[in-house]
Amino acid sequence: MSAISTPPLAVVEENLPHARRSRKTTKIRGVRAGFWVYVGLGVVVASAIFPYYWSFLIGSGDASTINDPDMSWLPGGNFIDNALKVVNDPAVNFWQALWNSIFSSTVIAASVVLFSTLAGWAFAKLRFPGGKWLLAFVVATMAVPMQLGVVPLYLLFSDLGWTGQIGAIIIPALTSAFGVFWMTQYLSQTVPDELIEAARVDGANMLRTFWTVGVPAARPAASMLFLFTFVGAWNQFFWPFIVLDRQSPTLPVALSLLQSNYFVDYSIVLAGVLLATIPLLIVFAFTGRQLVSGIMAGAVKG
Repeated sequence: MSAISTPPLAVVEENLPHARRSRKTTKIRGVRAGFWVYVGLGVVVASAIFPYYWSFLIGSGDASTINDPDMSWLPGGNFIDNALKVVNDPAVNFWQALWNSIFSSTVIAASVVLFSTLAGWAFAKLRFPGGKWLLAFVVATMAVPMQLGVVPLYLLFSDLGWTGQIGAIIIPALTSAFGVFWMTQYLSQTVPDELIEAARVDGANMLRTFWTVGVPAARPAASMLFLFTFVGAWNQFFWPFIVLDRQSPTLPVALSLLQSNYFVDYSIVLAGVLLATIPLLIVFAFTGRQLVSGIMAGAVKG
């Protein structure tokens, strides 16, 4: 048999124009970002940082700083004094409010992640009658505003004698319809059915399969859900303001007590706001890597 001759690369590229386009596309993917890309990213970063800098700028001044037309864009030297006023204000009860916010937000976020992962695994990988209708009902509950249930919820906790206690803001938030929907969509796309069948062939029961297969796969999405739920519970103001008393508030409710009826010292208020954001930054520092992993896993299928 005669050997089959291979045409030169130039002839192949001449006859197949799409090959040249493919090579050009490959080269483009390796090119560094241009100047305007960095300019756009710089604008986004500056827009995100500016509110914090503005708060620090006002919080480091005095009561007249925010109304000064010649206000300097350099921070003053009163931030520590203003922060100490917030911490030592007996009407605010800062440390008790901080503990209430940390405890309630952590319990709520952990509970939402746990129940949402369990429910998401059931809706995504188990087959049972009415599963799709039940998931649709859970998702539909997100359309009901919380304000509609405030009065009956308050009457219920009042009858139970739980008003003024931290459990009154934890128990209604132990589950989340959004969390169930989020984990259902993530697990249905991430965990292949063949992997579950292989675990069952090896003798693993449903809980064992969930623990060894579902939990590791759900970790990025669970980290995102924990972070979002923690931030939402931390910033919750409406329901804690109604059901908690002023001796044991959460941090957003406590900071609202810094405002008097006739005068608001915004330097004190914004100093307190910055103190309240520090725990959120700490939580983000620990979950930021998992957050990025969850975003990338959701962006790239397979």
